[in-house]
Amino acid sequence: MEFWESAFKDKQEMWGMSPANSAILARDLFIEKEIKDILIPGIGYGRNAKIFLEAGISVTGIEISQTAIDLANKHFGNKLTIHHGSVTQMPFETKKYDGIFCYALIHLLDELERKKLIQDCFNQLSKNGYMIFTAITKEAPNFGQGKQLGKDRFEFHKGAKIFYYDQESVKIEFEHYGLYEITEVDENQPMYSIMCKKK
Repeated sequence: MEFWESAFKDKQEMWGMSPANSAILARDLFIEKEIKDILIPGIGYGRNAKIFLEAGISVTGIEISQTAIDLANKHFGNKLTIHHGSVTQMPFETKKYDGIFCYALIHLLDELERKKLIQDCFNQLSKNGYMIFTAITKEAPNFGQGKQLGKDRFEFHKGAKIFYYDQESVKIEFEHYGLYEITEVDENQPMYSIMCKKK
C-alpha cells in the first residue's frame, strides 16, 4: 500500500471534499433505515464521511495512510474515530455497526483479501444492518490494460492492482452476505454500488 501513502502525500486532498455519488446514495439509505452508527473501511481523509456526520450518523473509519488520517483529523477533529491500519487486519474492535460503507477499496485487493474484507464487514454488521461496497466495473476504460495478474485483475499503474467486477463476479462474492441490489453508478468511471442486508 506504499502507492497510496505516496499518493496522499503528493496530492493531499486529491479528490476534493465533495462526496462520491455512491456516498450520497448510501447516506440517503442510511437515513431512511434510521442507521445511526457506521464503519467506513478505507476512510481516507474523510471526504465521504462528511455527509454522514452532517446527517447525525456516528462514523468510525479504518485507514492505512497516516497522512490521510492527519488530514481527516485536521478537517473533523474528534468527530471521527479512525483505526490506523490495513483493512486486511480487520477487525480492530468487537463493536457491531448498523451500517458499513466501503468506497472504491475492494477492487484493490486480491481474491483472498476481498473474501476476508467482505466476511469481516459482515461479521461487524448488526442484525438487520446494511453494508454497501462501491467497486469498479469491466466497463472502465482501463479494463484489460497493463500487466494481467489474474482473471479480470490488472496492474494498470505500478502498485495499483485492480480487479474489475461484472454482475456475475459481484453475485459470486456477495451472494452469501445478503446481496439484494447492484446499481450502476458513475464516479468519473463506471462503478457498482453493491448493497447487502444482514438478516
